[in-house]
Amino acid sequence: MFLPPRLCAILDVELTTARGLSPLAVIDAWLEAGVQLIQVRGKTLSTRALLDIARQVAGRGSSAGATIFVNDRADVARLSGASGVHVGQEDLRPADVRAVVGTDMLVGVSTHSIDQLEEALVAPVDYVAVGPVFATATKGSAVDPVVGLEFVRQAAARAQAAGRPLIAIGGITVENAAVVIEAGADAVAVISDLLTGDPGTRARAFGEALVRSKR
Repeated sequence: MFLPPRLCAILDVELTTARGLSPLAVIDAWLEAGVQLIQVRGKTLSTRALLDIARQVAGRGSSAGATIFVNDRADVARLSGASGVHVGQEDLRPADVRAVVGTDMLVGVSTHSIDQLEEALVAPVDYVAVGPVFATATKGSAVDPVVGLEFVRQAAARAQAAGRPLIAIGGITVENAAVVIEAGADAVAVISDLLTGDPGTRARAFGEALVRSKR
């Protein structure tokens, strides 16, 4: 069974670049800070560009003993040497992802409602994600309504009963990460708040906050 560390850092290549940061420098800072689970996302990148950066991140992650996922693209995840692929509701279905990556790679899926969660919990996935927990400008807030902490509690109970870890995402910051864990999530996925100030320092701050959480 896949047991995620409490922090999942998401490298949004476009957002990172827009903030004047080097994506690979951010990865190096996160790994040095002890981040052990990273997702790579490049919504507008060409397939070649996404594969190039995914390969580099997968190589760095392997050297550091970290688990690397590629978001949305099962083919790129497979070719890059990543450990897994994370898909959304508009991407390939988990069963189709398995047809591409086989049984030796990890698969995760995003959900935004109880119906989507229930469908995911019987799919061939290693974890499920829920969100957005809080309001976020990073992605999907106009399409996917905020689910809140009560939804996290309900989702955590169902995920635990199904034997699947639960990762919560959406508007999560250093200040509120612990309450999301306390609501039942096994881990939190963070995008923009990990780019606040120095990425390595911010990752360490998340680690300290999550260690203090009461679950």
